[in-house]
Amino acid sequence: RATATMGDAPEPTAQAPLAAVSKVELRVSCKHLLDRDTLNKSDPCVLLLTQSQGQWMEVDRSEVIKSNLNPVFAKIFTVDYYFEEVQKLRFEVYDSHGHAGVGTHDDDFLGGMECTVGQIVAQKRVTKPLFLKYGKFAGKSTITVISEEISGNNGYVELAFRAKKLDDKDLFSKSDPFLEIYRIDDDRSEQLVYRTEVVKNNLSPIWEPFKVSLNSLCSCEEKRKLRCVVWDYDSRGKHDFIGEFYTTFEEMQKAMGENKVQWDCMNPKYKIKKRNYKNSGVVVLLDLKIHRVYSFLDYIMGGCQIHFTVAIDFTASNGDPRNSCSLHYINPYQPNEYLKALVAVGEICQDYDSDKKFSALGFGARIPPKYEVSHDFAINFNPDNDECEGIQGVVESYQNCLPKIQLYGPTNVAPIISKVARVAADEERTKEASQYFILLILTDGVVTDMADTREAIVRASYLPMSIIIVGVGNADFTDMQILDGDDGILRSPKGEPVLRDIVQFVPFREFKNASPTALAKCVLAEVPKQVVEYYSYKAFPPRCPQSETPDSNLSSPQ
Repeated sequence: RATATMGDAPEPTAQAPLAAVSKVELRVSCKHLLDRDTLNKSDPCVLLLTQSQGQWMEVDRSEVIKSNLNPVFAKIFTVDYYFEEVQKLRFEVYDSHGHAGVGTHDDDFLGGMECTVGQIVAQKRVTKPLFLKYGKFAGKSTITVISEEISGNNGYVELAFRAKKLDDKDLFSKSDPFLEIYRIDDDRSEQLVYRTEVVKNNLSPIWEPFKVSLNSLCSCEEKRKLRCVVWDYDSRGKHDFIGEFYTTFEEMQKAMGENKVQWDCMNPKYKIKKRNYKNSGVVVLLDLKIHRVYSFLDYIMGGCQIHFTVAIDFTASNGDPRNSCSLHYINPYQPNEYLKALVAVGEICQDYDSDKKFSALGFGARIPPKYEVSHDFAINFNPDNDECEGIQGVVESYQNCLPKIQLYGPTNVAPIISKVARVAADEERTKEASQYFILLILTDGVVTDMADTREAIVRASYLPMSIIIVGVGNADFTDMQILDGDDGILRSPKGEPVLRDIVQFVPFREFKNASPTALAKCVLAEVPKQVVEYYSYKAFPPRCPQSETPDSNLSSPQ
């Protein structure tokens, strides 16, 4: 057995609710593998391949388990799961030869199996025969793949174990101990969670600390039973049993801070046979650290409000609102593009805002009474309170303000970004996950104050806010793509990068013939991830974290 560790458990990441992707953990075991070695048993290793454009590509491989025809691999494979795609997987088992690594010669090939991610997820546990080349069965060999979704309401835990005064199982040296942790499932079956490295020739080993997700350790149930087994490693695969103990994650948590928890490592046979038997050593949990990972819904259900602000472009390039060719023309039978975009995005945001009041601002127009150009005026003309009642209130204020203003220019958006950022900065000082700001900018042209806008976005990326820009009309919006940091990192004119990507830009024309929900899905898909990224960066937990996230009709990011 090579020193097999599971590697770091993947730290769960927040998923956008509308991208139908979640991460799935796969665990693999085999039975009755072919014996390719003359002197001892095969040393199996599993390769995971995925298919893209008809080609199989290796994405990951397990550890090698020495001299074992019924291996249970500690490696956890993590794959993305897309509900709407057929994702083909191939598992290949090879007999490994030491330092030469995994050969791909036919005589080292112990068999392969193909299936889809969907099949494994739907069945949770798939057992299939292994096939050699040309569709031949590999004897009675089978492979079993077990799947678990990494849910959003989750976290991971870091554990550090050692043992003291273990029984000596070796004649001429001391034992070579390693520790295995199994989770006991509802059907009483045991699932290997983690296998430590082997510490050679040592009856009081200190194993390396490791991380596992709470989901894989105990299915996020603190009282679920765990079985921990200590073995004396044997290079021929015949590991000697030293002892075992049972515990729960609840009990392990007593090891936080300065405390340590210890268990007697028991060999049930010795307990029966030996009168004065006390234990076969003790296992000590030296340290336990919990890293909570919260989802978007955890924040929303903890009372975080999404405050929605819309900013509308009133520059002259839109055309005279009285003319039916104008982008601001009010047709009684058909809302214009500004209204369509505003309603599509606003209707989703309003579910997350309890007072249903939205700030509505305009830029690029001359406004009464003095008809000076303004780049951040309230469209209800109330400088003390720019909020409108609901989406309908915004629509009415927009229609009422059009006859009173003169469309002008230039297209400066930095003042509005800075205005919302000032409110978000006040919110940040509360050090609570209580309000997050979304600014929807609707514009018909490329921004004139690009340098100031880039600077304002970099500043805003440190605050609880996201910016959505919808390009209305048929202008060339190529330059606007710079603000959406998807293809590179947006930087301020001085070269300072954004802390997080907070801008989403889409041209409305791409959604002209689609339903309003398609536009909303596209522009809001990134928001849950941005909310979680911000609060994680700040290390702000949800205000009253829900232990259970009940099903909600809101888009769930799980």
